[in-house]
Amino acid sequence: MIKKLSQPEQKLVILFLLVALLISMLIALLLGSVFLSPLKLLQSEILWQIRLPRVILAALIGLLLSVSGVILQGVLRNPLADPYVLGISAGGAVGAAISIALGAQFIVFGMSSVPVTAFIFSLLAVFVVYKLSQVAGKTSPETLILAGVALSAFCGAILSLIIILSGNLQSIYFWLLGSLSFATWSNVLTVIPYALVGIIVAYYYSKELNALLLGEEMAATLGVEIENTRLVLIGIASLMTAAAVSVSGLIGFVGLVVPHWIRLLIGPNHRLLIPVSALSGMLLVVIADTFARTILSPLEIPLGIIMALIGAPFFLYLLRRKRLEGK
Repeated sequence: MIKKLSQPEQKLVILFLLVALLISMLIALLLGSVFLSPLKLLQSEILWQIRLPRVILAALIGLLLSVSGVILQGVLRNPLADPYVLGISAGGAVGAAISIALGAQFIVFGMSSVPVTAFIFSLLAVFVVYKLSQVAGKTSPETLILAGVALSAFCGAILSLIIILSGNLQSIYFWLLGSLSFATWSNVLTVIPYALVGIIVAYYYSKELNALLLGEEMAATLGVEIENTRLVLIGIASLMTAAAVSVSGLIGFVGLVVPHWIRLLIGPNHRLLIPVSALSGMLLVVIADTFARTILSPLEIPLGIIMALIGAPFFLYLLRRKRLEGK
């Protein structure tokens, strides 16, 4: 049964997250390896060309990964599903690396080809994982996880091979660790359309995602076209993940931790779960990236490492909890 919050409670939750996000973004703009007073900061290139695009990009990455996690967990009805665990992120990184290695980073109208190739390989990755996890026409959660882990390892090997053959170590190695250190306004403009389209489509399909929670047979009786819905939603999740990977590299566990935790707090109603997860993901990545670039300043820790330190123990906790519930 879907837990419901009253309208005032929903508005309060969203308002709290909005305020927390704005405060965290403001603090992130003030902090850095170079200290400047607020007045000098407003007049500096450091704010407008380095910190501001990075903070905005961090928020967008959080939105993209968290919403894609909500979609995948809803479609697959598996709380362990996320773009990183299922190998979608690794597939997208391979596509991006190939585009960089070939030097084909621009296509028609000057649009970067990196998100396009990342999207194609992300979609291919999720297709392979999903097909491998099917047993007698049904998806096996355990096989799904194992297939995702195996595909991620395979993609890692391909990435290493691309690095060796292309000799482009510095640019491609960036994808393996995940970082926003090279954030630019161009990156921000690149991912904004993916973020907007992704969250709009996800919210539009919130009723279908709620219906899928009841099982495929029940969802079908409620008028949900299972295969078409699954195809659209997995495609959108892959597109959002690809866009994130194309500008930030491999940042794992955002799509796992945020949706699952928010679902425990407010329930599984996707009409609320999607916007709240989006705001929570934005907040998490902004805070994590601020720690990544300030905690050992002037040395910067890759954002992917920070998220792995947070997400890996949480993932192990979910696996343990799932096993105990299965007994």
